[in-house]
Amino acid sequence: MSKLGTRTFTLLQTVTSVGLSALAWAVTGVRPIWNGSQPSDRQRIYFANHASHGDFILLSACLSEKQRARTHAVAAADYWGKSRLRRLIAQDMLSSVLIHRQWTDEAQNPISIMLSVLDEGHSLIIFPEGTRNMTDQPLLPFRSGLYNLSMARPDVELIPCWIENMSRVLPKGQFVPVPLLCRVVFGAPIAIAPGEERRAFLERARQTLLALNPRPPTHDAEKRNPVFRKTSCDQNSIEPKEPRAQKADRAGCGTRHDAARDD
Repeated sequence: MSKLGTRTFTLLQTVTSVGLSALAWAVTGVRPIWNGSQPSDRQRIYFANHASHGDFILLSACLSEKQRARTHAVAAADYWGKSRLRRLIAQDMLSSVLIHRQWTDEAQNPISIMLSVLDEGHSLIIFPEGTRNMTDQPLLPFRSGLYNLSMARPDVELIPCWIENMSRVLPKGQFVPVPLLCRVVFGAPIAIAPGEERRAFLERARQTLLALNPRPPTHDAEKRNPVFRKTSCDQNSIEPKEPRAQKADRAGCGTRHDAARDD
């Protein structure tokens, strides 16, 4: 901690929280969608997809001021703890919980650190992928933290949250946000089923989160891959692209004039 007192940091965190939430609303017009859960003061672990440093700010902006004051994002110490400035931003301004992804000392055990926060009655925002997703895949495989936390504190609700569009608002390496509309979809709480193994639970949690995506991954795949397209007769089918004239004659859903026109 700095020489500034705890009370000063509490004020700093409050001002930062209100300011960033207002900025998030102004830049993204963020629209929270509660699909299976509702805003609550109940202790929770929010788990979300991760593609931008702004993800937790956007998610936090969807919570009430009271909820934000007791909800902490889990962040990587190897990035946010690299310099005094980053640590000031992460811990003292954003009230984040820093954990070491490569730890050797038991005092740095990420699960123990997160459990200590939960034991104080606070909530967490975690990103089970473990890092920002810079791939074309909608969601990376989940690491074990979500399972371990739920096993240790089964009474804490696990709320899946899909964050849409933040990677375009604040891409990697950028510091000035681009105004774009965003949504955060909050799903129904999940829990480990009796006898459910770690891998099975993590995959179920991952699929639960994917199901909240307002834009199904197949749509993005079609845009990236010109080999696939939807037919004009059946908008729900996907088939290999073929010459238009041949398709029009075969499917009976186009004129000769249309068939001769370039795509």
